Amino acid sequence: MPFVRLKLRLIANGLRGRPGRVALFVSGVLLSGIFAVAGYAIFAVPGVLGDEQAAATLLPLGGSALVLGWVVLPLVFFGVDESLDPARFALFPLRRRTLITGLFVAALVGLPAVATLVATAGTVNTAGQLGGAAAALAQVAGIVAGLLLCVAVSRAVTSAFATGLRSRRSRDLAVILLAVTAALLGPLQLAVLAGLERADWAAFGTVADIAGWTPLGAPWTVGLDVAAGRPWAVPLKLLIVIAAIAGLLWWWGATLEKAMLGTAGSGRGGAATDTRSPVGRLLFGRLPATRFGALVGREVRYWLRETRRRASLITFTVVGLFLPVSISMSGGSPGPMTLFVGALAAIALANQFGYEGSAYAANMTAGVPGRTEIHSRAAAHALFTVPLLVVVAVVVALVGGRPESIAAQFGGLVAAYGVGLGVVLPISVLAAYSLPETTSPFAVSSGGGVAKGLLTLGAMAGTVVVSAPLLVVGFFLGDVWLWIGLPAGVAYGCAAYLIGSGLAGDTLDRRMPEVLAAVTAGR
Repeated sequence: MPFVRLKLRLIANGLRGRPGRVALFVSGVLLSGIFAVAGYAIFAVPGVLGDEQAAATLLPLGGSALVLGWVVLPLVFFGVDESLDPARFALFPLRRRTLITGLFVAALVGLPAVATLVATAGTVNTAGQLGGAAAALAQVAGIVAGLLLCVAVSRAVTSAFATGLRSRRSRDLAVILLAVTAALLGPLQLAVLAGLERADWAAFGTVADIAGWTPLGAPWTVGLDVAAGRPWAVPLKLLIVIAAIAGLLWWWGATLEKAMLGTAGSGRGGAATDTRSPVGRLLFGRLPATRFGALVGREVRYWLRETRRRASLITFTVVGLFLPVSISMSGGSPGPMTLFVGALAAIALANQFGYEGSAYAANMTAGVPGRTEIHSRAAAHALFTVPLLVVVAVVVALVGGRPESIAAQFGGLVAAYGVGLGVVLPISVLAAYSLPETTSPFAVSSGGGVAKGLLTLGAMAGTVVVSAPLLVVGFFLGDVWLWIGLPAGVAYGCAAYLIGSGLAGDTLDRRMPEVLAAVTAGR
């Protein structure tokens, strides 16, 4: 179809002459392959073991989680591919049905769809082991319907929310709700895993049976129905899934016309300054009247106004509080999770130049030194992040029943945050990538989802490795760490930040044209 050829051409053009993006794409293929193989193995285990009860529990619940993951996980880690944004077709005389069909089929062409299809093929193996060829054939129809459902729900929900996010008032509320919901998905999964030891497996079986008759779980259980002697359930479940897909496509079509307006109708009005807000009254009048102060003030305004930046702050707030608190309440040590929280705090700057796109040309034309640029951006981000780290340290210490550890907890968080900045800032210069010109906080350009995911995982892994020695020292020092944890953590984090920011600043001085080209590619 023309839409599929157009998407493939956009992907190919985005890779042509860009070795870095090619490497990221290849890495994405490898990661997708790992996910596909792991998913296939998980779904195939009940069939290999010949355990019908395990299959009846795992397939509907795992399939339901997969469908929900198509909605939430890309928004948090990988973004939503907007290479075929409906707004791009606003001036073309295309019928709504043609446009929806083309965009839907094009969405099926990509690594996530292929990986999902391969992963869920494990359910075919399980159905075949338990019920023979007839069950396997029925399950093939089920996984195809399930893949169509995943794509339909992802595109419909994203399109509807992106349309609502075009006005400032709706963005303010919707971004908070979406980011909080997305951020809670991982923590809630950890809470579920922590409670499995005390779980009532009979209750899980009941929940799985119910999920198997919902659109979320129905497509993954049709083969099991044939194996269990219930072939009459197959057409009913497929009908449930088809009806759900039809409803989602209708919803998508209902919001498509507004989505095709793009950013044309999104107002850019509002006050010229933030001096009337509490943050403005507290901060902007106190910044130094220097180039550095002006850059910090500009960045602070961006963090207050730009939808994608606010979404990242909200996500960090929810995850940063929930994860260590849940571990403390379960009696575990929050130390390792402290490294994760500190690393997560710095991730928002992994593609800091991509937020601006062509606007970065103004700084480049003005000849802003690389170190001044880097320090101003990090300072503005720290104005929002450090207070959140204080809150995390206080809450974790109080929930864990150790208020005397507040200072040491904060020292560990600052150390991990400083190390995270030291790792992320050079990455933001060397691996910058463009973001689409859209008001959606979750959109990425074609191929950008792989880049975003790899940068996030790589930066967090590097931060944890570099910060781990400090955690080991704190473990062996015991109570002594309560006294020296704060100054040691601050010194460690500042040293890591100075090294990383110096490297990033010097690199930026040499690569300003390359950074500008990278963040404006495809716009």
